[in-house]
Amino acid sequence: MKILNRLPRTVAACALLLSAGTGTVSAGTAAQKAPTPGAQAVQFTQIRNATIKVEYAGTTFLIDPMLARKGAYQGFEGTYNSQLRNPLVELPMPLSEVIKADAVIVTHTQHYDHWDDEAKRSLPKNIPIFAQSEEDAESIRKYGFENVRVLTANVDFNGTRLSKTAGQHGSDEMLAGRGKRLGQSSGVVFERPGYKTVYVAGDTVWNRYVEDAIQQYRPDVMIVNACYGRLVGYDGAFIMGKGDLYRAYQALPNAKVVASHMEALAHCTQSRKELRDYISEKGMSAQRVLVPEDGESYRF
Repeated sequence: MKILNRLPRTVAACALLLSAGTGTVSAGTAAQKAPTPGAQAVQFTQIRNATIKVEYAGTTFLIDPMLARKGAYQGFEGTYNSQLRNPLVELPMPLSEVIKADAVIVTHTQHYDHWDDEAKRSLPKNIPIFAQSEEDAESIRKYGFENVRVLTANVDFNGTRLSKTAGQHGSDEMLAGRGKRLGQSSGVVFERPGYKTVYVAGDTVWNRYVEDAIQQYRPDVMIVNACYGRLVGYDGAFIMGKGDLYRAYQALPNAKVVASHMEALAHCTQSRKELRDYISEKGMSAQRVLVPEDGESYRF
């Protein structure tokens, strides 16, 4: 058993974590991966919204930095509760602590909840930044960042392999009607011999891209953006929700599944309590499906 680590100023109770290997089920076929003997620990920290840190093999990656104060931005037009200002909550720790990182990964630049004005101001201009495309990389360089790289299927950084994964930021119907506003999104996988594989799915619905990533990488830890973001006038959501946590739990029977992107934006329509109630209702292990508060940190 491993104990959940806690950063200062958080209020959730500590939880117990179990060490685990991984497996996956895709298209009805099980594909198991045995635990790696003596695998080194990796650390995940939920900061706020989709802003997280992954500490992997001695390197700290800051992912999708939204760093502004509470209420800095207007709500996203055409989404639920767009009359409210985002973010809904403050950062759980000082900004100076959040930006302590060796590299930054931006899964997409189109939406300020993944790459905002405060991040553009506050991050060191020489910090390595990985973007999903050359177009996104160029948009970041315009703000004076000097070391911006494009994330591909196999990038080495300090001995860790980073692999971009595809995502779909909404249903086919949503993309047909609002595709320009929803934009392209991506995820990332962290791999290194002797370390657990971590898959950050990013802003996506559950579809073949997610299933393919699970099948290909068979992660030990999967980070799911699970707030169930809603557009006015459309059924379903453009970001995964509680049902997708259950899909991930079933597809990866030995992995940890972590719910991120919660309770910080007006259009996020599922709460942490709703997710936890659903986990209990479905009989999922609360030690394997984790719903962190802002500021909580786990070691896997």
